[in-house]
Amino acid sequence: MKIALPTDAPEAAGLPPASMQEINAARFYEHSLLPALFSQYAPRVVAAGGIRAGHRVLDVACGTGVVSREAATVTGDAALVTGIDISPGMLTVARDACPTLDWRPGDATDLPFADAVFDRVVCQFGLMFFSDPVKALEEMLRVLKPGGRIAVAVWDSISTAPCSAGMYEVLERMAGTRAAEAIRQPYRLGAIAQLEGLAQAAGMREFEIRTHAGEARFPDLRVLMDAEIRGWLPIMGVHLDEPLIEAIEAECARRFRDWIDTSGALRTPTSAHILVAVADGGTES
Repeated sequence: MKIALPTDAPEAAGLPPASMQEINAARFYEHSLLPALFSQYAPRVVAAGGIRAGHRVLDVACGTGVVSREAATVTGDAALVTGIDISPGMLTVARDACPTLDWRPGDATDLPFADAVFDRVVCQFGLMFFSDPVKALEEMLRVLKPGGRIAVAVWDSISTAPCSAGMYEVLERMAGTRAAEAIRQPYRLGAIAQLEGLAQAAGMREFEIRTHAGEARFPDLRVLMDAEIRGWLPIMGVHLDEPLIEAIEAECARRFRDWIDTSGALRTPTSAHILVAVADGGTES
């Protein structure tokens, strides 16, 4: 059953309980990965979505809320922004960071909202992980008002991310294909033709895809290793023992030395695509 928007209900639903492991992982994401990778793209997604004052905005796969918070600075009213995510830990940290926004648990392939209730729908770096990306895009379009706009960001191909490409090669050689493929997963929609095919399959008649350059900025190699090897791989079901992790880190330090500056910070190029489309049935608002 689809539910009303929070502004139409007397009280927003509570969040599901999160384990300390989930919360700690979300805190690491918020405090380490956002400044290193994700924060720089949030204003670009908000701008691509054409978000303006007074718009009702849905942020799908909101994580800890970096795009939701950015959108709220534009709408002029935090209550107009709803962030939805399947992870209780991410939502708990999102609510702690900004309790005035509306945070909702939910699956991107079955959004718990009525048809045509949002002016804008955004999604930053979530589409690659959905069980059915076409269904998720269809759901985003369904909850969008006629003439509303959607903006969805995905990472470019792994070849545009030198550290991830290098780590893929190191892991394939030292830890096996399964570990290496986990590193490739975030880049699986990096081919523009593939993203175009998803948009067309979801019923988007007119859309555009633009590529945006950025930069990964990790304070040191250890933060990157904690994020990828000790953080991301276990989420993907790949667990490596500590001696192997240390050997991988040593090899990465050798391979990435040209990307490490005099302060010890690791800085490498990144690239992302942003898909923008307007819902049928009305003049863009």
